[in-house]
Amino acid sequence: MLEQKRILATSIPGPKSQALQQRKNAAVSAGVGTGLPIYVEQAAGGILRDVDGNQLIDFGSGIAVTTVGNGNQRVIDAVTAQVNDFTHTCFMVTPYEEYIQVAEALAELTPGTHEKRSALFNSGSEAVENAVKVARHHTGRQAVVAFDHAYHGRTNLTMALTAKNMPYKHRFGPFANEIYRVQMAYPYRWPTGPDACADEAFETFVADVHAQVGEENTAAVILEPIQGEGGFIVPAPGFVKKVSDWCTEHGILFIADEVQTGFCRTGDWFASEHEGVVPDLVTTAKGIAGGMPLAALTGRADVMDSIHTGGLGGTYGGNPVACAAALASIETMKADDLRGRAKAVEALFRPRLEALAAKYGVIGDIRGRGAMLAVELVSDLEKKTPDADLTGRVNKACHAAGLVTLTCGTFGNVFRFLPPLSSGDDLLSEGLDILEDAFAASV
Repeated sequence: MLEQKRILATSIPGPKSQALQQRKNAAVSAGVGTGLPIYVEQAAGGILRDVDGNQLIDFGSGIAVTTVGNGNQRVIDAVTAQVNDFTHTCFMVTPYEEYIQVAEALAELTPGTHEKRSALFNSGSEAVENAVKVARHHTGRQAVVAFDHAYHGRTNLTMALTAKNMPYKHRFGPFANEIYRVQMAYPYRWPTGPDACADEAFETFVADVHAQVGEENTAAVILEPIQGEGGFIVPAPGFVKKVSDWCTEHGILFIADEVQTGFCRTGDWFASEHEGVVPDLVTTAKGIAGGMPLAALTGRADVMDSIHTGGLGGTYGGNPVACAAALASIETMKADDLRGRAKAVEALFRPRLEALAAKYGVIGDIRGRGAMLAVELVSDLEKKTPDADLTGRVNKACHAAGLVTLTCGTFGNVFRFLPPLSSGDDLLSEGLDILEDAFAASV
């Protein structure tokens, strides 16, 4: 295993990475961006080693994917064993036990004690797209309600659900129809303040759906319990439960998009649990399989079983190697109490972020849960003016010092922190030291 230590052998990026970036530019579509063009040759725990011998601290987990750490030994062993057995048969042709085992684990772990069924796919976008298919088929209705600042994927339908134009939607339309957008309960930016946010946002939601869509036309409401790409927005307490209960009252399916929040990232198995919400349908991906491509749609048995045979599936969905990785990842999460670890990460990060906010006066909001945390940077605390330029400067300074950081947010002014839960406190503390230095150099 790589030594869990930051090493700066060259400038970032080094000469070998720069050469590979030139090859990338000549061979890969310019539409595929690269946030930090260091080319990784090995990774373990919370460290990424590039081709120049630099070892960087990872605060991104490949966008919340390597929750159990890069190079997790259980995942490596499970994948190796499965590759030696077989790599593919297509579950729809000749099935295998690993797919069933993952579905059984999802039935156990997702919120609610009701009977559940799952279908497995390759990506979060696929899981979301299939959730909408299931909701429309089951209810016989067409309309789907999504929220401001939402991100649900890059397929045509999921782009329609996604709120942000650049870079996700710009000039890619027309998009799937019968998608309606309503306000999110965004406490930091709610006009009358965070205390009024949950009630007022819910009242606005109900009025808008009634007036613009009609409850009897609405198949589903889809919501991220903590919004991801939109800025790690934690809805005002109580809002998600109000929406879920309202959906039940009107025969509308409530879809929790837990692609980024699921699998211990927020300190619970799923972020919905924090609000006491039991969704009708749950989409998962990212952290489910330790870096292997796997996604799932899990839901009430009566809803999932209402689909005709052959209506769900895909050639690679529930690939046996990815399923083996998922089972090993879930075993690790249980054995190593990664829910508890996520809470410990939050306890380490929050005081440091609060100290930064007090020192520099450019952090308008600190938010998130567990090891899914963020700070929103503004140029004016009173006006809450988004400061994307400062966010970019701090991000660049972190990268140059050997810390992999990610930004997000509708206004491009949010720093998000998603470290692997296998990272030790010393490594995380060093990463926070780098972050402090980046603020000192950039503000």
